[in-house]
Parts: sequence; structure tokens; C-alpha cells
Amino acid sequence: MTRPEWPRVPIGLDASQWVSRAGCLSVLAVVHTVTSGQRLLEAVELIENDTRLQVVFTQAPDVFSNGVAEFLRSTRGVVWPWELAIRERFDLALAASYGGLHELHAPLVVMPHGAGYGKSFATGDEPVVYGLDAQRLLHNGRVLASALVLAHEDEREVLRRQCPQALDVAVVAGDPCYDRLVTSLPQRDAYRAALGVGPGQPTVVVSSTWGLDSLFARFEDLLPRLLEELTPQGFRVVALVHPGAWFGHGRRQVDAWLADCREAGLVVVGPEVDWRAALIAADHVVADHGSVGVYAAAIDRPVVLVDAPVRVATSGGSAQELLRRSAPRLQAGTAVLPQFEQAAARAAELGAAVRERLTSQPGRSSAQLRRVMYRLLDIPEPGRHRAVPPVPTPPEESR
Repeated sequence: MTRPEWPRVPIGLDASQWVSRAGCLSVLAVVHTVTSGQRLLEAVELIENDTRLQVVFTQAPDVFSNGVAEFLRSTRGVVWPWELAIRERFDLALAASYGGLHELHAPLVVMPHGAGYGKSFATGDEPVVYGLDAQRLLHNGRVLASALVLAHEDEREVLRRQCPQALDVAVVAGDPCYDRLVTSLPQRDAYRAALGVGPGQPTVVVSSTWGLDSLFARFEDLLPRLLEELTPQGFRVVALVHPGAWFGHGRRQVDAWLADCREAGLVVVGPEVDWRAALIAADHVVADHGSVGVYAAAIDRPVVLVDAPVRVATSGGSAQELLRRSAPRLQAGTAVLPQFEQAAARAAELGAAVRERLTSQPGRSSAQLRRVMYRLLDIPEPGRHRAVPPVPTPPEESR
């Protein structure tokens, strides 16, 4: 985009000549990937109805940038080029990933885009928890975030070990994704109907994260196997594939790879649909090491995990680690229904344990996050706070 095409409203030196509401504080939502953008929208929705604020979006650099432009168009918000956003000063910036954050000029809220900070990677003598490490939180020795959102109190201790400089900006605000799942539970029948699930029809959701270690990459025969075994017994099988896979390979290609399964009855939930609706609709969940299995267990859905790849590590003490150690593994060559029944027998017990590890602020994340944002904006928080809405019902054309 060349300079003459750069927008001059609603923010900038000359914007006052063109805007229809003056004096607004500026909030920048920094979208790296579709997944992080979906999480950021929940923060944006907490403040965007304030007539003192103007929210704009930008696409930050990231290897998984495919699909972000389409996602941003779907928000119907004002989108600024990254090259312009890093030349402007904002009153607040929000991010759920890390690339390029050092270039921003704004008080910055950084929040996780998955189930807390549950992944780790090897370096030196001990694993490092991704997202709470100095490599991502510091730039030239300076803490990037003005507020680093944590889901659980235990993450403070991880931060103390890995990046003690960021302790002063850490805020335990809970998990907004889990809270919204809970709010949405009463809509289960509507979600099931939208996904083509009949009344009382047992439903299994198969969830895959992205990458070569994912279910989608490593268990190519799993969906055909489940369809062959479960469809004659009246089951509905639903597939959730991570946006990183959809947009990394292209929607046309992923659709083509899944076409035979779809013809055999598979319901494929597209990346534009809120995946939580399918999770609430499920009776059983088959998952890999991604966050979806954690959230499924947290709302007491019976979860069966595929074998974890050697290269993927979960952080000790996290909800992911607990699920990895406690959930039953899918056994090849064995009927799946008895395995589902085994998982169902322990679902309530496992769900309580996962919730304990997932969030220290159940039901309060929106209020906590909203309070943080208004503190950084340095304006009074409005007295009224809208209740967290349930996630949207999937449109019928999405399946």
C-alpha cells in the first residue's frame, strides 16, 4: 500500500477535519493470526461501545498471516496498514501474540490466545514455557507489555523463574474463553440443530491443532475410521481443524482433502465459525495436544486423546499437562465406543481438576480484563457492564 492510500481517519493529525465524533481515545487491536484475532475480539467487545473510544485494527507480521485480511474484513472495523500503525501513537493496544510488538507506541495489553500458557520448548537444561519467556516479553531489556494477562495464579511463579522483570505488569484475569463457554452451555440444543444433529443423536467432535504434530497430520485414517464405525450406530461426527491448517494450506485444499469424509457424513466446521458451539454440542471429543481438548474437558465433555508426539511438550502444572497425563488414549484397532464410555465415566472428575488448573478467576475474566484496559486508558470505567453473550449459533451454510 502506497502512502497516498493510507487512511486519514478516524485517527491522525488531520482526522479532526473528517470525523463525526471528536475527542475519542484510540485503541489498536493488533491481529497476528486468525486465532489471536478471535481472542482479541472478546477484549474489544468489552470496551467498543464506549463513546469515548475509537477502535481500529491492524495486521501484524506473522508466519500464519494467511486468512487475517479476510478475518479483519469480517469484523467490519477500520483496518490500518501495519506500516502506518507503527508510526502512530495510540492510547491503548491489544495483542494476543508477539511479533513486532516492540514497534508499537501505546500502553500494551498482551493476552494468551489459547488455554493459558500451556506449551513449552526445550532450551538448555530445562523446558521454557512459551509466552512467559524473556525472549518474547522483553526487547532490549525492556518489558514490552504494560499489562500481561495471566489465566492462573500459578503462572506468576513461571514468570518469576523465566522473566522476573515482567512480574510487575502481570495481571491474573482468568480465561475469557472458558467463561464464555460456560455462558453458552444453555444454547446447546440450538448449536446441535445448526450443525445438523438430531434430537438425542450422539455426537463426537474431532479436534486438531495445526502443524506436523497435529491429529490432522498424523492420523489421516482417523476420520474415515470413526465415520465407518460410528455412523451406522447413529452418531454424528464433526471435525474442527485449526485455522492455521485451513489458511496455511488454503480453504480449497483442506476442503478437497476432507471431501470424501464429508460425502460420508462428516460435518466440517469452517474456520470462520466459533468452534465453541461445536464443543458444547458434543457428547464426546477426540483431540490432540491443542487447547480445544482442554476446554472440552473443562466443561465436562468426555475427552479421548490421540497419542502425543514426542516433540510436543506441555508445561508442568498446566491444564494441558494435567489432561495429557490423565485423559485416556485412543487405542487403534479397538472399538471406540467402549473407549468413549471409559472417558465419560471420569469426565466430571477430570473436568473439575482441569478447571482448577485452567483459571483462577472463573466467571470473572471479562470484568478483570475490562478493568485493566480502563486503567491503562486512564479514564473512569463505566458503571454498566454488559453480560457476556453466548457464542453465535453457526449458520447452516457453514457445514
